[in-house]
Amino acid sequence: MVMPTTFSQWSELPGRHIVSLSGGKDSTALAIYLRDHIPQLEYVFCDTHKELKETYEYLDRLEAYLQRPIIRLNPDRGFDHWLTMYNGMLPSGQVRWCTRKLKIEPFEAYVGNDKVWSYIGIRGDENRSGYISTKSNIQALYPFKDHGLGLRDVERILAESGLGMPTYYEWRQRSGCYFCFFQRTGEWVGLKDRHPDLYEESKKYETENGGERFTWRQRESLVELEQPERLAQVRADHIKRLEEERRRRPGITLYELNKVVFDEEDDDPGCNICALH
Repeated sequence: MVMPTTFSQWSELPGRHIVSLSGGKDSTALAIYLRDHIPQLEYVFCDTHKELKETYEYLDRLEAYLQRPIIRLNPDRGFDHWLTMYNGMLPSGQVRWCTRKLKIEPFEAYVGNDKVWSYIGIRGDENRSGYISTKSNIQALYPFKDHGLGLRDVERILAESGLGMPTYYEWRQRSGCYFCFFQRTGEWVGLKDRHPDLYEESKKYETENGGERFTWRQRESLVELEQPERLAQVRADHIKRLEEERRRRPGITLYELNKVVFDEEDDDPGCNICALH
């Protein structure tokens, strides 16, 4: 099958048309990009109940702009429900039950057996893939890739809409749970600086469900990370990398700057489903 690549071709496809939102820049820009061309679009957000308040506020603003409802899945079965079902076992890179139970299964249940065209916000300047359902009735489409749109285009779309970039990009590179185990060191420190209450909640999960055996981070617990000497070291290293990158690439945007620096701090690429930002 030759996949359609134009607005008119997409809008004429039989079945349901869905944009899955993460609360990040790319899926938001995609929803805006398609809004006036595919009137039958549905907008869906899989709510873990553990997102940053900035994410919920951003989604509310997007909903007002679209003038269409954003369907919030998982209304009564968020992270804590599934943590109990898994007998208190915290998710990890090796056992990612959070992705399955809070993202994939709710979306597939919402879709049912209907024919669905799922629009994915992966850009033309990226070399990565997103979640492609194994269900035969769900077909992925990549408008940004098909139209050759990159980061600058996403920034332009968001600026012209008045939404702008999500504010959490000032200190974080991904949408998703505030305690996501894929976070970089600098992002954890950013959480402690910006949302100390959520950092404490993250520590509580470690204490009550992981103890000494398991922590969110492989190398150290959040208690260890927040020790004054360790925090000072992380902050100093982060500032040094920021300054070096600014000198190396004058005019770099804040988002790009933080992405380069955070990627240098840790090697884990993160989750291709929750991080479809």
